[in-house]
Amino acid sequence: MTRKQIAWAIATAGMLSLAGCGGGSRSEPPGTAEPPPQTNAGQGCTGSCATAESKLSESQVRRIIAQAAAEASAQGAPAIISVVDRVGNVLAVYAMDGAPTALSIPGRGANEGLNGLILDDGVGGPPAVASMTKAITGAFLSSEGNAFTTRTAGQIVQENFNPGEIGQPSGPLFGVQFSQLPCSDFMNRSSGAAVQVGPQRSPLGLAADPGGLPLYIDGVPVGGIGVETDGVYSLDEDLTNLDRSIDELVAVAGTFGFSAPNDRRANRITVEGKTFRYADVDATDLATDPANAPGFETLSGFLVPIATYFDGTIRGGTAFGQPESGVRPDELDYPGLDAFVIVDENNNNRFRPMDGTDGDNALTENEVRVLIQEALKIANRARAQIRRPASSQARVSISIVDTNGVIVGLARTRDAPIFGLDVSLQKARTASFYSGDYAGDDLRSAADVDYLFDDPDGGAMAIGDYVIATKVFLDSATALDDGAFAFADRSGGNLSRPFYPDGAPGTEHGPFSKPFADWSPFNVGLQLDLVYNSVIGHVVFLLGLAENDVPQNCTGLGRLANGIQIFPGSVPIYRGSTLIGGIGVSGDGIDQDDMISFLGLHNAGEILGTINNAPPAMRADQLTPKGVRLRYVQCPQAPFLNSDEQNVCEGK
Repeated sequence: MTRKQIAWAIATAGMLSLAGCGGGSRSEPPGTAEPPPQTNAGQGCTGSCATAESKLSESQVRRIIAQAAAEASAQGAPAIISVVDRVGNVLAVYAMDGAPTALSIPGRGANEGLNGLILDDGVGGPPAVASMTKAITGAFLSSEGNAFTTRTAGQIVQENFNPGEIGQPSGPLFGVQFSQLPCSDFMNRSSGAAVQVGPQRSPLGLAADPGGLPLYIDGVPVGGIGVETDGVYSLDEDLTNLDRSIDELVAVAGTFGFSAPNDRRANRITVEGKTFRYADVDATDLATDPANAPGFETLSGFLVPIATYFDGTIRGGTAFGQPESGVRPDELDYPGLDAFVIVDENNNNRFRPMDGTDGDNALTENEVRVLIQEALKIANRARAQIRRPASSQARVSISIVDTNGVIVGLARTRDAPIFGLDVSLQKARTASFYSGDYAGDDLRSAADVDYLFDDPDGGAMAIGDYVIATKVFLDSATALDDGAFAFADRSGGNLSRPFYPDGAPGTEHGPFSKPFADWSPFNVGLQLDLVYNSVIGHVVFLLGLAENDVPQNCTGLGRLANGIQIFPGSVPIYRGSTLIGGIGVSGDGIDQDDMISFLGLHNAGEILGTINNAPPAMRADQLTPKGVRLRYVQCPQAPFLNSDEQNVCEGK
């Protein structure tokens, strides 16, 4: 059978109601009540509380599952429950008797992308994949300074922020759901038999479906829990009410004794004057007292092996910041900057600074090192946007690539959220890609996206069609073929929204986006289409319908091996007016990410005299498609701690 025929056998189109997500009428603030012992533990942690003992044990994993299962039983909703450590190792996947065996992804608009997908293997595999993805999301989005959930993720990836507020721009992390992908060349892949250095890949990227929460011990994030009870993988499109999500109730019960400190939860953090959502239920809504949950040994369900993720044996997690986790401090290349690097199983830095691979004009090892050092210095001075306490410094990941997309350097600051590692790399590659004269040819050479829904034998769409749409939109016959303009992620993101300008209802969609009538967070346009075949191929592999897993290249293009990203935080790197690479930053507010990449490059250029930001005349903000100027970077107001300096990016 062909891949198309295999996929068709397990998929069918269909729009389903958002079962289990019905709105309620509660008016009290959600996510604030929590029984002891974890209510206020760790309120003082700001990134330095983690030790070699900050990890989940096997017995704690069993306790978390037992607490969640007791609540699921009381709710009459048999669940699949997954637990992961902070770097994504799957520590357990547990299915209660009667748990769902099918998974559906409802989505408005056309049956394209992941909209309308239904998977059913009769065993429980697809919902287990969803529960793992939720657990990884809760772990990867959180830190000692912020606790985010899959509900938070759903709030920040939709076409308006907040969802439903017509006329507002898109969510600040619009597109982040398509990161941490199973085909990424950056993310590690486990054998499933033991915990390994991370970060580990996620089977479906990042989840926006409520039911994924972080796990903490004494204020230190140690992992995440994900729950699936209804087999519907969706998101909350209406923030005007409070939902009673069974998935979320069960997850909250599981976090008893391992819950996020109240002061670090999303509902204590604001962006643009808006408060994030943590959970729409809390411990006061539970039908059980988790402290009195029966032991794991009394449960009647079973552990679910998932190929390359979990072999069916519960295990303990790794301690973040220790070499065993794959993330540890560095003093070799970035002394005195409180930097952390990504290491292999032998504790070797995977991404030490190196020369570029793209010819005589390539970035040098020293230029890469100085550039990362200067970006780290900016981050260490910057005022964080999405952390508590409010006086915290930014915590981010920083990636540098050459024009071939090769990683020539990567580092992070203390306690930056894990998701920013893969995302910063996506951003760096995206800026370098769109700014090069090779973008059009690369996109035209990409394999057609092979949607599952049109019919068993057709439905292919050419990626090159996006190049044609871009030329028309920008009114340029050479767009994406001449390298004439420098595109930051903010610029490419403008072109990736279902409205242009962003948030303006009834306007034309950007050339990298689906029309709004077809658009949903599960069908966004070029970003998903580039990786669609690989994501579906991995799901087919997990269901046992393909012998081999997908390769570690999501797009088939060397320059975009882990896909693209479409929210701000990157700039291309130039030597004079010649493109030589890209820098991407992610982790602590999109304006902060813009500033750290832009100013880090500017300051490195001042020191070295050999590299620079794009000349102003080349920047994408010189373009005015449809009479509306594209954006390049946007730096925050009063950006630095202990300083009243303003307009720090102006004139550079």
